[in-house]
Amino acid sequence: MKFTKKLMISGALLASSVTAIAGEDYSQWLNDFFEDVQEYRMSQNPVWAAREGDESAKGKLRDVSPAAFQARKAKLEELIEELNSIKRENLLADEQISYDMMMTQLKQDVAEIDFKTYEMPLTAEYGFHAQTTNLGNSIRFRTSDDYEDYIALLEAIPQFFQQNVANMRAGMERHFTVPRAVLEGYSDSIRVYIKDDAQDTVWYRPFNNMPETLSAEDKEALQKEAAQVIKSTVLPQYQAYLTFFEDEYLPAAKKTIAAYDYPDGKAFYQNQIKHYTTLDLTPDEIHEIGLKEVARIRKEMEQVIETTGFEGSFEEFLHFLRTDEQFYAKTPEELLKEAAYMSKKMDHQLPKFFGKLPRQPYGVVPVPEEIAPKYTTGRYSGAPIDSDRAGEYWVNTYALEKRPLYNLEALTLHEAVPGHHLQTALSQELTDLPKFRQNTYISAFGEGWGLYSEKLGLEAGFYEDPYSNFGRLTYEMWRAMRLVVDTGMHAKGWSREKAINMMASNTALSTHNVRTEIDRYISWPAQALSYKLGELKILELRAKAEKELGEDFDIRKFHDAVLANGSIPLSVLEDQIEQFIEDEQQALLENSN
Repeated sequence: MKFTKKLMISGALLASSVTAIAGEDYSQWLNDFFEDVQEYRMSQNPVWAAREGDESAKGKLRDVSPAAFQARKAKLEELIEELNSIKRENLLADEQISYDMMMTQLKQDVAEIDFKTYEMPLTAEYGFHAQTTNLGNSIRFRTSDDYEDYIALLEAIPQFFQQNVANMRAGMERHFTVPRAVLEGYSDSIRVYIKDDAQDTVWYRPFNNMPETLSAEDKEALQKEAAQVIKSTVLPQYQAYLTFFEDEYLPAAKKTIAAYDYPDGKAFYQNQIKHYTTLDLTPDEIHEIGLKEVARIRKEMEQVIETTGFEGSFEEFLHFLRTDEQFYAKTPEELLKEAAYMSKKMDHQLPKFFGKLPRQPYGVVPVPEEIAPKYTTGRYSGAPIDSDRAGEYWVNTYALEKRPLYNLEALTLHEAVPGHHLQTALSQELTDLPKFRQNTYISAFGEGWGLYSEKLGLEAGFYEDPYSNFGRLTYEMWRAMRLVVDTGMHAKGWSREKAINMMASNTALSTHNVRTEIDRYISWPAQALSYKLGELKILELRAKAEKELGEDFDIRKFHDAVLANGSIPLSVLEDQIEQFIEDEQQALLENSN
């Protein structure tokens, strides 16, 4: 870590009123500080560092030992103290945003270490064991050295697993584990990677299509070496982890589901609320917001049912949607084609709603089969702006009878465009911002934007079929229900069964999806709160802009203003839209004179 470019700013200068020139000095100091933090973060993630050209990082995986985390905490506290040495008020407006965001990130990193969240390196749908199956995507395979570096990563897997297992055992001792209730079937997510033949594993895939520039002898030697390492090192480690999980972790897993039941659980849950929503709301306040939204959306859902001519109760209508074959794709290809068509339909509408569109394209692909059974319905997987692949909209084609088509329009608008792909790709193009902000993802902003994008589909000509519109509402209800069930389970003593029944009776999600989602909320406290709270803030700000600008309100300019600063806290977004309204009013006034 260098810290060599940083300017020495005396306390006297910091305390004095600044000039424009001094302001430039502060700007340089801050930019250098951000670069140093970025460099430090990279040093703690060897796979990332190696991809960026750090030769010393090749063949290494992240150190997740308790000692490493304590060393990180000490360094983070040094960085916080260093950032505190400059007075925020001496910075320009946009620099203050960056300052606040960096300070928040550093303090949250310290909090995560203090709460020892590393002792729980898994959720109901994912885990550290799945991370190492993706190592092949971290290397651009061109030379023999690239393949040797990859094999070295495979050889590093045992230490990485052993550190994680040691952390999990420490978590078991203090009852900081994933709740037992959501771990049914989790063994399958480990077992799926264990094969009899090394060449059938995910780790061998990079050796199936090797560059023609390599000689036949080199290819054969590398393939033989890789197969041996996978057989003798990787697969035994996965088998050992499976045994540990089934024989030790599962029996010791926490019997209750509430975050409040963890050590210092109330403070932990409140910390996670602030982290994911960026708002200072209590669980009770969020619960009440959720109940009000549920009542409003339920009324709209019943109005849509009336338009279909269906005769029966709300519950009978939900049963009809969940069981009628007309609402389900017959093959994975059919589901993917429907998603692709909807994506292109929205692509055609984007210029009506946005003045600036991203350069990076995206594709529609299935969720990898290894993780599909325990994975959510769909998700966006981004790519670096300079990557040789596009962004990806993942569609889960596992268990087609549980993937209704009437939800697909809302899912597509959320995950692809104008949702996550558009927002993320535009953020990466903001090269005038510090690099850490180009890659920052704030859940309340990103997921709030995704849910807002679903509703924007009404203005873009989607949801013409009442069943699809009901699907949109059931997705909105799903996110409103999260405010109720997440806080209910983690802070108000709700059981898993009560949460499942509450969501199942108010949404058209399949029973499978309901259980998968509830288990996700149990093992990932507070993250699910970010969607609805973020959307409500964006809708509130749009309503304010429409009211104050009247007939001069331009939807394209508003959306560009929302996305102009990348992923930002909701309070910052509010300030930015206030400024947007003021600037628009000033421009109108000048044009009228």
